[in-house]
Amino acid sequence: MTETVLFEVRHRVALLTLNRPEKLNALNYQTNDRLLALLDRIEDDPKIGAVILTGAGKRAFSAGGDIHEFSQSVAMGTGPAVKEFVRRGQAMTSRLEAFPKPIIAAVNGIAFGGGCEITEAAHLAVASDRAVFAKPEINIGIPPTFGGTQRLPRLAGRKRALELLLTGETFGPDRAYELGIVNKVVAHDDLLPEAFALSERILRHSPIAAARIITAVTRGLNATISEGLQIESEQFARMVPTKDIREGLNAWIERRMPNYLGE
Repeated sequence: MTETVLFEVRHRVALLTLNRPEKLNALNYQTNDRLLALLDRIEDDPKIGAVILTGAGKRAFSAGGDIHEFSQSVAMGTGPAVKEFVRRGQAMTSRLEAFPKPIIAAVNGIAFGGGCEITEAAHLAVASDRAVFAKPEINIGIPPTFGGTQRLPRLAGRKRALELLLTGETFGPDRAYELGIVNKVVAHDDLLPEAFALSERILRHSPIAAARIITAVTRGLNATISEGLQIESEQFARMVPTKDIREGLNAWIERRMPNYLGE
């Protein structure tokens, strides 16, 4: 059986590819579960320092949740619908958001619903100039369920988010950049090279420090400024006993590039 998410490693970067191109890489339950399992595997592998997530085929990053599948859960009632669909999707995007290794979404086409929510949850995102985004859940009578009502307002602001959530209208990559959903828009053929180049710029630094930064930002977004500063202090304190802080300081004093991998 074809894997719903492909996995390969290139130079310390895990490339995950949503692999249901005939369904526009719709996120069925099997895809969500495999993505979570692969993230567990990646987290435990010290040879992998970053993740790039993209979609298979020429048309889509992901068109969102698999409507045919989750409509069956809805037909079973509130309990099954929330457990099988909402909790599963929220667990996936929450895992992406809090993952201790940098995750870059390489948005190669349609990013509707859950595909847009994955982009919002990823730490960084690069979009092809062919990418198309939408928050279309209102068209089938539901709110977003994978975190879109919470992350999009934090990225774009309340009024701009509500316009997209309440109309369901599509928008292009330049608008996604303006709203803070993606970091950069590039020519389609340059998408993966740009995502790998971004990962290389990150991987030259301490992986432990990167994890601490991700934790501080993710937790701090939902805290007051005083609580956020305490979180920041705690993440620094966790760095003090590590070899990475000693290597970084010594390299700076000695005017050389740091070697965090001991190679």
